[in-house]
Amino acid sequence: MPQADSRSTPLDPAHFRERAHRHLSQLYGPRADEVLRRLLTLLAHQAPSLHPEGEFPQGTTPEARPLWSERDQWLITYGDSLVDGEGAPLDVLDDFLASRLADTFSGVHLLPFFPWSSDDGFSVIHYREVDPALGDWHQVRRLAERFDLMVDLVLNHVSRESLWFVDYLAGSQPGRDYFIEMAPDTDLSAVVRPRSSPLLVKVPTRRGPRHLWATFSEDQIDLNFANPDVLLEFVGILLFYLSQGARVIRLDAIAYLWKEVGTPCIHLPQTHEVVRLLRAIVDHVAPGTLILTETNVPHRENLSYFGLERLPDGGLEGLDAAGAEPGATPDEAHLVYQFPLPPLLLHTLTSGEAGTLAAWLKSLPALPPGCGFLNFTASHDGIGVRPLEGWLPAHEIEALMELMHRFGGFVSMRTRDDGQDSPYEINITWFDAMKGTRRGPDPWQVPRFLCSQQLMLGLRGIPALYLHVLTGTLNDLEGVERSGRLRSINRRRWQREELDLLLDSPGTPTRDVFEALTRLLEARRGEPCFHPDAPQRVWETLPSLLVFERGQLDDGRRLLAVHNVTDTPQPLPLDALARESWNDRLTGDPWTPGDSLPPYGALWLVNRPLD
Repeated sequence: MPQADSRSTPLDPAHFRERAHRHLSQLYGPRADEVLRRLLTLLAHQAPSLHPEGEFPQGTTPEARPLWSERDQWLITYGDSLVDGEGAPLDVLDDFLASRLADTFSGVHLLPFFPWSSDDGFSVIHYREVDPALGDWHQVRRLAERFDLMVDLVLNHVSRESLWFVDYLAGSQPGRDYFIEMAPDTDLSAVVRPRSSPLLVKVPTRRGPRHLWATFSEDQIDLNFANPDVLLEFVGILLFYLSQGARVIRLDAIAYLWKEVGTPCIHLPQTHEVVRLLRAIVDHVAPGTLILTETNVPHRENLSYFGLERLPDGGLEGLDAAGAEPGATPDEAHLVYQFPLPPLLLHTLTSGEAGTLAAWLKSLPALPPGCGFLNFTASHDGIGVRPLEGWLPAHEIEALMELMHRFGGFVSMRTRDDGQDSPYEINITWFDAMKGTRRGPDPWQVPRFLCSQQLMLGLRGIPALYLHVLTGTLNDLEGVERSGRLRSINRRRWQREELDLLLDSPGTPTRDVFEALTRLLEARRGEPCFHPDAPQRVWETLPSLLVFERGQLDDGRRLLAVHNVTDTPQPLPLDALARESWNDRLTGDPWTPGDSLPPYGALWLVNRPLD
């Protein structure tokens, strides 16, 4: 096994109280004692297995247990990404997983499945209900019985159709004080914006017109976490999700949670304290539950959500490629997304230059136990552009966006501090993004696409594949036209009959991609060098190749991942490879060095015979 194995340790009642009080003091000052009492009462009522006065939660012991292994690989999907016109979409999804992917994935990220009013689920109306158009809690729990279920805690904002917002408009409790009123002439120029829509939304109330904070859209009204009632509401929602079988909690848009006029209102210290408190709660009531933060921002800001030492600007102090500061104890997220990976990989495979991606990989810190990366190439959102800051010059980013336009994609914009619009994300399916290079479309789309996935799957961390990557889905331009939203380009709803036909028909790109990816996933989950904690080292080689090593493990086992990122054959670093014998992880055969690696070819080579 790897030298450092991340493990979960239950948090006993005394230590939980101490930590909770410390976090609440930072948030609410002299009210901390009162809020802590209410929190403990809430835990006692809504977490039946918790006994605040003495024991660990039922079924757990003080011994630490592994958080993850090489068998961890997750699927990202909407509840209705597959429909058949008859059964509940959650039943259709469950049947598809059972019939096509029975042992492929360990976990499923079921994107928001609650009643919603916009943004395909991320404008939540009822947090404790399942959208009846998808199914019910029984079907959600059934998924949780077979997979590690990831559930979104959409806590930055709520739908205007929620009961809390209805209360606010009427001046009634509890929603009356759940939102952030702001005078329209308030100077908010320091606020970092992820969108170009107005930050304040004018709404009519029984008390007259008011202006409310709305970071993402006029239908997604931000909640006021300076009011401890809001925090306790979401603790209750979190406990409910755990009771329904959730094992991974994704904190949506968490970076923008706390607002303070005169600041950027992103990554504020209070936001980090809220994440720390939620981490302490799950460590206490459900050890082994994972917290994942969704922060699509430049990389050093993203890393701060592990809870290591932070600079005032949100960067990290004392954390570099050599590892964490000795004695550092991460106490926030278990996992953060590798947001720079998709755009850097897109640049690499369309330019044929792996040097920038290699430099970024070399810069990644050797994380302390209990911290890990979630690797992906595509998700329900677009391909973020902000994580490229500091890695690609402006003209390279512009060239990438222009190329994605040529391949049928779009670019979403945000408003910068100076009031100017700048790119926020590229909207395109990953398969169409792999259509060609800067010279235009070419015949290498499928090999290029598969190279991108094999590279991602080999990296240190836990991989997650969006359903539309698995099926090689094309741009859904009709979906964009119907919805008026650019993100709909990558949110197609497959008719199950149509997808089954494509998967069962020889020679279709859908079948070729699906079968190739499931073979890769099968090989990956049986390889101990792909444990999320196994070391990673990037080799020095030609810019046309990306080569990295996983391991070595305690038994000496190592894996070498080799990728040709160009559309021409490339020679391999044979001198280095010839120093020992290798086996091809995908075929199980001894590997015989050839003259070159074909366009977009990739290899997984291990220095031990396969079991």
